[in-house]
Amino acid sequence: MVMKSLFSRRSPGVNMPAFLLEHTLNPLQELEQYQNTHLTAGSYGATASFTGTMRDFNAGDNVQQMTLEHYPEMTQKFLDQLCNEVMSKWSLVDCLIIHRFGTMKPGDAIVLTAAWSAHRKEAFSACRYLMEELKARAPFWKKETTGKGQRWVHEAGD
Repeated sequence: MVMKSLFSRRSPGVNMPAFLLEHTLNPLQELEQYQNTHLTAGSYGATASFTGTMRDFNAGDNVQQMTLEHYPEMTQKFLDQLCNEVMSKWSLVDCLIIHRFGTMKPGDAIVLTAAWSAHRKEAFSACRYLMEELKARAPFWKKETTGKGQRWVHEAGD
């Protein structure tokens, strides 16, 4: 079975490196596919990436699963604006955000951020900024399932 590329909706020359998906995220595969599809070999000297995965604990409880909810248009607009902000703030070749939504289990990848630049300092700084801004401002709502039932998570964690 051939899986359609997550990046097929992005046209060459269009700055839209932010994607929402409901299915399983394989960060290394997505990163490699994005680089091979959208970047020219030799156009960057540094790649910084971050993958966030679901923990099986929070607030002193074991967490069995988590559901991330969002309003698609609002969330996509925020992710696109964040990518544009990062591209204008740092000297980057490109950046990428892939964020899951729906139901996840412990160990599942939730988010991938990446930045490509000529040198590592820019890539590291931009990648960290992407993740920090996602955590602080992205319009996602998190519901956890524990042995005690379900609960909405209101505080921002690390």
